[in-house]
Amino acid sequence: MVDDETQIRTMLSLMLEQEGYTVDTAENGEEGLSLVGRHTFDLVITDMIMPVKDGLKFIMELVRDYPALKVLAISGGGAIKAERYLTMAGYLGDIATLEKPFKREVLLAMVKKLIASE
Repeated sequence: MVDDETQIRTMLSLMLEQEGYTVDTAENGEEGLSLVGRHTFDLVITDMIMPVKDGLKFIMELVRDYPALKVLAISGGGAIKAERYLTMAGYLGDIATLEKPFKREVLLAMVKKLIASE
């Protein structure tokens, strides 16, 4: 789970851990890449708008270096609407997207589907 907002990371981590998933977190794409380089993951959930290394750069590097890794991009928007950030993420490969705010059930269903599609 990669998001610069501590509250979002904590909330999503708890939500996923309650469902039995093991969750590692990072504050930005650079920290996320470091984690992915050291561990094996079934899925990366990443925000799009973050300091240091944003979601687009992070996803581009994941697609290049870990093409089999499943990615779920999430965004609430910023300077441009969330759907535009998420559309750009989709152009980078087989990237699942979800616009914030989202319902717990929707996120959990997407995570389950993505992990099952391995």
